[in-house]
Amino acid sequence: MHTPLVHVISGMLLLLVLALVHIQGIEGTIGVNYGTVADNLPPPAQVAHFLLENSIINRVKLFDANPEILSAFAHTGIAITVTVPNNQIPNLTKLSFAQQWVKTTIVPHVPATNIVRILVGNEVISTASKFLITNLVPAMQTLHTALVAESLDHRIKVSTPHSLGILSSSSPPSTGIFRQGYDGHVLKPLLSFLRATDSPFLVNAYPFFGCSADTLDYALFRPNSGAFDDNTKATYTNMLDGQLDAVFSALKLLDFSDIEIVIAETGWPSKGDVGQVGVDPDMAAEYNRNLMQHVTSGIGTPLMPNRTFETYIFALFNEDLKPGPTCERNFGLFQPDMTPVYDIGILRPTAKSNFPSYPTPEAAPVHPNPIPTYKGKRWCLPKTGAKEDALQNNLDYVCGLGVDCKPVQEGGACYLPNTVRAHAAYAMNAYYQSTRRNDYDCDFKETGAITEIDPIFFVLKFQVMETANTEMNWDPRTLKRRNSRMLY
Repeated sequence: MHTPLVHVISGMLLLLVLALVHIQGIEGTIGVNYGTVADNLPPPAQVAHFLLENSIINRVKLFDANPEILSAFAHTGIAITVTVPNNQIPNLTKLSFAQQWVKTTIVPHVPATNIVRILVGNEVISTASKFLITNLVPAMQTLHTALVAESLDHRIKVSTPHSLGILSSSSPPSTGIFRQGYDGHVLKPLLSFLRATDSPFLVNAYPFFGCSADTLDYALFRPNSGAFDDNTKATYTNMLDGQLDAVFSALKLLDFSDIEIVIAETGWPSKGDVGQVGVDPDMAAEYNRNLMQHVTSGIGTPLMPNRTFETYIFALFNEDLKPGPTCERNFGLFQPDMTPVYDIGILRPTAKSNFPSYPTPEAAPVHPNPIPTYKGKRWCLPKTGAKEDALQNNLDYVCGLGVDCKPVQEGGACYLPNTVRAHAAYAMNAYYQSTRRNDYDCDFKETGAITEIDPIFFVLKFQVMETANTEMNWDPRTLKRRNSRMLY
């Protein structure tokens, strides 16, 4: 039987861990691009259920704002990015159109569907259409204004993805620079908007399209001799890092190196045309598996060390109606019947048992610098500084999945302290422990982080403090609480 003191100590345990341990998370976020250029795909509701129940994917990027898909992802907690097609960009510059678009396309689905980002067009600058390019930033600004009117601007950010064609130079990475003419007239206003709205800069980065037989190991994250940058004296061991650092160098030239970079698309086809280099299921699995390890490892890049990158793999399905060469129709992680094309570690163990025959290639060597590993048990807790509303969303999401949240409900063993942070800490860790305990399972939109410090360490050290202070009226100078508000 739990006594009040035990209740308080268990709650205190969480509180003190959070207060005393400043966690520098190294986890990233893996999402998928959900394209629908096919005539054989499963219903959106089936897709949403499959991703939620059988995979570790917690982010999905759409190439439109299909209402059936948005409804299908309601109450899943999966973060959804929607896209406004290029041909709608001129219309979005009109405030009345933008307001109506938000009211009819977005408002009916939030907050049930976790829409977190709206992308205005796709690779607009690379289209070379002056009409679209000149309307891009005004459309983004007007759409943001429409979101402000609906009080959705803090929940939903506005951005636009770019191909690497926006760079006029990318090799070596330190010489990365945006194409002349677009840097000052288009990209500076665009980047100013992103900075003002705390939105990321999205790039579509495909080492597959930049590699040859000679650079295949470099593109696939295999051990290789690397590429040396004379300007920074850095050696690049994989092509993706070089592409990202070229973008970073271009941003830095315009004084926007503080803007977050998100990988909106990257992937590798499992099938191609005769004579095409490096195209088969094993290499596709190798790239995507090594990609996931790299972007979530915390290693970062030579110019952006100790970072993770929100990354969206292209694509969820093979799409049989896409034009172009064979490879364009074979970037999918899954066949239309939901069977995996290959294994990259995104299926939960229970899901894998349903597909006993799908290929599971051996893990290939990766970055010669070892990816950080952890020994012993790990716990998932909120990051220091995570906002209360974000932690409340985490709490609602986890408990909504059916994870046992009774201990943090009134009368439960971990109900005290009755704060959002403490309750979210319990829920986030409960979810993490119930999964495969991948780093992705503790991301929670970059509000969670993993620690190896056993919380039990703090029990004996601080339980006496609790018995001496039953009023819970603590002094912040001694890492205590006052009026049930967190003070760190």
